[in-house]
Amino acid sequence: MATIYLETHINADIHKVFDLARDINLHQKSTRKTNEKAVAGRTSGLIEKNETVTWRARHLGVEQTLTTKIISMEKPSQFTDIMLKGAFKTMKHQHIFEKKNNSTVMIDIFEFESPLGILGRFFNHIFLKSYMRRFLLERNELIKETAEAHN
Repeated sequence: MATIYLETHINADIHKVFDLARDINLHQKSTRKTNEKAVAGRTSGLIEKNETVTWRARHLGVEQTLTTKIISMEKPSQFTDIMLKGAFKTMKHQHIFEKKNNSTVMIDIFEFESPLGILGRFFNHIFLKSYMRRFLLERNELIKETAEAHN
């Protein structure tokens, strides 16, 4: 299984950052390059525990659909989503928020496994891990910019 660990330091209140991280509309804005759209389940606003969202996007030149579910949430410190259906064999994304003075540290722990056994692991190592890391960094940058602009 591949794991991506990211820390983003944001000069904003933890509650604001937490809400921006689960905002479907902001997520769609951050994924303009892949034309990601929420097409089923929660399709706008703030996703909550036990809700699902189905995303449709073009990744690596192929239109893909991914359904995720929020399996845990403790406001404003964490939420976790998992893949129910999609291209990965498995996928889990932990979103953790820590208050530091007057700012927030947003931590992503994104774990995934590609199908196809050893071929999938090779693809993860050669390409997919860095692709997903860039995807998450772009999302986090928009969360940071949005949170800090409204301070």
